[in-house]
Amino acid sequence: MTATPDEIRSRLRDVLPSVRADLEALVRIPSVSADPARLDDVRRSAEATAELFRGEGFDDVRILSAAGGAPAVVARRPAPRGAPTVLLYAHHDVQPVGDLALWESEPFEPTARGARLYGRGAADDKAGIAAHLAAVRAFGADLPVGVTVLVEGEEEVGSPTLQAFLDEHRDLLAADVIVIADSGNWDIGEPALTTSLRGLVDCFVEVRTLEHAVHSGMWGGVVPDALTAMVRLLATLHDDAGDVAVAGLVAGPASDVEYPVERVRAESGIADGVELVGSGSVVERLWTRPAIAIIGLDATRTADASNTLIPSVRAKVSVRLAPGDSAERAMRLLREHLERHVPWGARLTFTPGEAGEPTAIDATGPAYDAARAAFREAWDGVEPVDMGVGGSIPFIAAFRESFPDAAVLVTGVEDPDTRAHGANEGLHLAEFERVCLAEALLLHHLAALR
Repeated sequence: MTATPDEIRSRLRDVLPSVRADLEALVRIPSVSADPARLDDVRRSAEATAELFRGEGFDDVRILSAAGGAPAVVARRPAPRGAPTVLLYAHHDVQPVGDLALWESEPFEPTARGARLYGRGAADDKAGIAAHLAAVRAFGADLPVGVTVLVEGEEEVGSPTLQAFLDEHRDLLAADVIVIADSGNWDIGEPALTTSLRGLVDCFVEVRTLEHAVHSGMWGGVVPDALTAMVRLLATLHDDAGDVAVAGLVAGPASDVEYPVERVRAESGIADGVELVGSGSVVERLWTRPAIAIIGLDATRTADASNTLIPSVRAKVSVRLAPGDSAERAMRLLREHLERHVPWGARLTFTPGEAGEPTAIDATGPAYDAARAAFREAWDGVEPVDMGVGGSIPFIAAFRESFPDAAVLVTGVEDPDTRAHGANEGLHLAEFERVCLAEALLLHHLAALR
């Protein structure tokens, strides 16, 4: 029997307490994929996730991994005759907690304060697992579509084996629609589909000017020190306005979405008096233009500094790529720029780091219409926003390449104050309920596309 939207809403409210309890149990597992000491916890997290979907009547539940990869959960329930199959993606691994002193409560003990549930992974992305669980649980035995759940275990370390996993299990994961619950919404009370994401390349740059350290008084003024050379080199990456100065990187227009400067300042935590950098609209600078940041520097600590010319310095440079660019090309352009601008004949060593492709999604067609209808119903008539994300989810490109005929919907539970990856990560509980309802309604609407 096909449930009505009102019945789905009622059922969803009935199952939410149990879903929240399951989410809190997952948060208590410190599944930090970047920490080798937590490998057993990552495995335990996968097993707990698998057990949740077994409990929802998924007879085909497996814990799988590509060679050298972390455990992923695949759970399947077949489609009713003529109905589409939907692949629901989330990840069960989480970021390290960082400085414990910055947390107001224990990171792996879910804690409710005000409107939010706090804990590492409470939003990113164990809430994605919970949203999938809620949508399935609301239908019980009456799922109107086929559902395959894929819960990855290595997203927070860059999904290094995901492409191999997709290649190996392509038939197992094949679907008509893919829902990737690892993004966010435009604001509290305003839903969104993510339709563009920047890519990423980074590198390590070493500048050497001396074979060994020498006295700054004896040689300063004639011999360059490596830190000064590095500072001059890194300064060439931007022009005076703060726009990226690496020639050839792609930049393009963004959605016609207003992002007031006051909101940027409030949400980013920028210090009073500090100016924003770059030119063009805020959303262009955040979503569809490249950005470069120096995210690490190896040099003498000030506490250890003496009157010495530093012989070598190492920096890590991170570049976000606009949709339409390619990671391979951008890495080459970055290297050429640094080699061309290194001052005073200093010796430069360039070591490539991570690379991930940007994504732009043409969010038109029946599946996207079904998603927008579900959002409007769940958010009581609020029109969803097509938004970009300045960050990178490189595996979306992998899904689109592996399943070119599937509609890829990028959704999520985060909001501008979620603080994913930071201290006091928190899930807005009222928004989470809307996300769960929207996903259940989406499955209902997709069934009508048969």
